[in-house]
Amino acid sequence: MGISKTFIVIAITFIFGVINSSAQSIGSRLVALSTEKHKPTIPVDKDNNIDSLLTLYYQQQLYDTTNIVTDYVVEGDSLNLELPDSVYIHRLQNIISPIELSFNGVVKSYIKVYTQRQKVKMEEILGLSDYYFPMFEEILDSYNMPLELRMLAVIESALNPNAVSRMGATGLWQFMYGTGRQYKLEVNSFVDARKDPVAATHAACRFLGDLYKIYGDWTLAIAAYNCGPGNVNKAIRRSGGKRDYWAIYYYLPRETRGYVPAFIAATYAYTYYKEHRLVPQNIDMPFAVDTIMVNKMMHFQQISEVLNVPVETLRQLNPQYRRDIVPAKNKEYRLTVPQVLVSRFVENEDAIYNYKDSVFFSAKFLSVPGNFDRDIDNVPGRKRITYRVKSGDNLGAIAEKFSVRVSDLRQWNHVRGSNIRAGQKLVVFVTKRVAQSSVSDLN
Repeated sequence: MGISKTFIVIAITFIFGVINSSAQSIGSRLVALSTEKHKPTIPVDKDNNIDSLLTLYYQQQLYDTTNIVTDYVVEGDSLNLELPDSVYIHRLQNIISPIELSFNGVVKSYIKVYTQRQKVKMEEILGLSDYYFPMFEEILDSYNMPLELRMLAVIESALNPNAVSRMGATGLWQFMYGTGRQYKLEVNSFVDARKDPVAATHAACRFLGDLYKIYGDWTLAIAAYNCGPGNVNKAIRRSGGKRDYWAIYYYLPRETRGYVPAFIAATYAYTYYKEHRLVPQNIDMPFAVDTIMVNKMMHFQQISEVLNVPVETLRQLNPQYRRDIVPAKNKEYRLTVPQVLVSRFVENEDAIYNYKDSVFFSAKFLSVPGNFDRDIDNVPGRKRITYRVKSGDNLGAIAEKFSVRVSDLRQWNHVRGSNIRAGQKLVVFVTKRVAQSSVSDLN
């Protein structure tokens, strides 16, 4: 007697449902046992249930249904199905790192942010990482520091060298003015080295190295990078002298509590993006670049017109130069250019220096950033949009929203200083990707 196809489908569906339910039950049981064994001594925040689930460590447990569960949930990652905690634990434990990558409810919530709720942003970060991470890793390695610290730049700026916080923290590594100067980052009318990917990464390594010397623990050093060693020391004192991040968690400033969990989650998302069906976005910038030392004043427009390279490309590769000028008057400065232009640059260096130099370096010109294209109505590779200023907006926040520079906003809209008003319309030239993701912000 034959069995109908409908009955077979129903039976298979029921079996998979039972397996998944049982596996999640087993995973939850393992987490509960591990939590009990490694339960941190921290006060319970009744107003925040997710924080009360914090745990320090989970031990990897192998059981008969591991392969079945993994095969099933990995297939479902792209559908945002709930994964058993045991899967996250297993994956984090497989990341070889000197930095402790704990798992708990807070970390899990940030993992969901990166792999689900902010999926498009994470895909953009993955694309940018192809350019920035090799640079970060080379510098981190020269300081003998964990390469995983590269993810701090993701947390700080989403790999945007032009990012400026409301408090004034600037660049990929978000240095405040004072801290930047302390770590030898040049900041003046022409240069903001906090935006220099190379110089700022060196400074971040020195800063993190100093913090690690204080605590001897990377998670505490990472927390101190965010809120300062003073706040971490205060949290240690209030906890009774404990020197474990999760033990001082509730004594840290509220805005810092999510910093280490976000770091762990970003490390997870970067490592396992394929399992979550994330696809790195193609980034419109040259990845093959080289460095040239410039020993005379040079304007981006001189390079652009002599070598026929878009000014915007030079800005992307050299975000530290505030007025599109390399101010090499008394010392040499580094200029990053597409690798294909290096030989042409060397052959035409004198011609570049001399091209319209009396125009670009007149006192009147130098007083007005970007004066040469005051009436600019297009930027190669970018789309022109109009943004209506909202109450509470400022140029820094708008520049960060659209991944552009404040100086560009001023130039495109003839704005002096920082005075803008609610209702005012601003012209912004954005990448096509930013334009597509910012439709709701336009009027």
